Amino acid sequence: MRQINRIALFLVTLLGTAIAYAQDQGNARGPIGPSPYNVVRAWHNPFAKQGFAFGGNSGLFAESPNRIFVLQRGETLLPFPVPEQFEQHAGTLGINVLQRTELRTWQNCMYTLDANGEVTDLWNQWDFLCADSEGPGPHRIRISPYDPEKKVWVVNETFSQIYVFSNGGSKLIKIFGEKNVTGRDGVNHLSHPQDVAFLPDGRVLIADGTSAADNNRIIILDKDFNYLSEFGSAGEGPGQFKGIHALGVGPGGRVFALDRTGNRINVFRTTNDPKKVDFVDSWDGFTLALDIIVNEDDVWVTDLGPLRFVNLDFEGNYKYTWLVPLELPDGYIEVHTFTVDSDGNMYGGDNQYGRTQKFVPKANVDPELLIQPPWAANQ
Repeated sequence: MRQINRIALFLVTLLGTAIAYAQDQGNARGPIGPSPYNVVRAWHNPFAKQGFAFGGNSGLFAESPNRIFVLQRGETLLPFPVPEQFEQHAGTLGINVLQRTELRTWQNCMYTLDANGEVTDLWNQWDFLCADSEGPGPHRIRISPYDPEKKVWVVNETFSQIYVFSNGGSKLIKIFGEKNVTGRDGVNHLSHPQDVAFLPDGRVLIADGTSAADNNRIIILDKDFNYLSEFGSAGEGPGQFKGIHALGVGPGGRVFALDRTGNRINVFRTTNDPKKVDFVDSWDGFTLALDIIVNEDDVWVTDLGPLRFVNLDFEGNYKYTWLVPLELPDGYIEVHTFTVDSDGNMYGGDNQYGRTQKFVPKANVDPELLIQPPWAANQ
């Protein structure tokens, strides 16, 4: 009897330890280990005028290791006089740039950085496209790997518009949607769009709708930006959404759509009909999925609760997870966006502390743990 009691006590203790561990890890699951990257501390050199700091870095795209596009939600007005403990970004003063909207100033919303974190080109000539926004404003910045002109796509969720710029930023080539007018009329009217993605044949996918009240659809455009069709709707059923937040495209015609509010990823596959995609699967178990990169045979996602990078195979099985600390100087509140350059360096945009950080692979790290640049078909 004593032996049975000891075994029972051991099992209860083991269960209690497991529960405590699970609570510490929150919703993180699968193999959990250390980050395979080192943070380049204070890499993103401040450039704002005195009295201002970075805003929320909502969008990133690494065109090359020496040209990283940054999309930020304006700049943040600092207290006067600026406290001595201020270092580089508003988060060091306890300011959450996403929540403190009264401090948001719509300036320097788009720019590029070199490999050393120095600004190489300010696109402030286009700040008026974000001005007077009562919401978060710009959300994603992307470039198609199949576009020889490398046009720059910028999604403005608050104004329900998408802008297409020349690569150098001198021309605004195209605007989708009518400013501050929501609707479901092809691409003439959008409803808080979130992301764009690109298929190898030149077609463009637009994720339109960030909440259950929005369109919750993915629009298909042809290579000339003409409307072809759309798929998805609001709901919890197969292929439905509560709020699309990001898109990724992979080999075999796979399309991955993060349903942030629905806590899942919907997987689709293109067909021989350019207007049609098929629903494949849903992967549940996320808390608030933020952004996605698809590689040759797996998927990387940033998620909250706790903040982490999650690696899955194409069947939705968890391969690896690493947690992102909250504590400064290197921590994050949320990695709203991330991108990887051709040298394997990763960049993560923080939408709440307000800045971008550079991550470099640790020496002798298992390459299977590293995020590769987004998949693109061989040309």
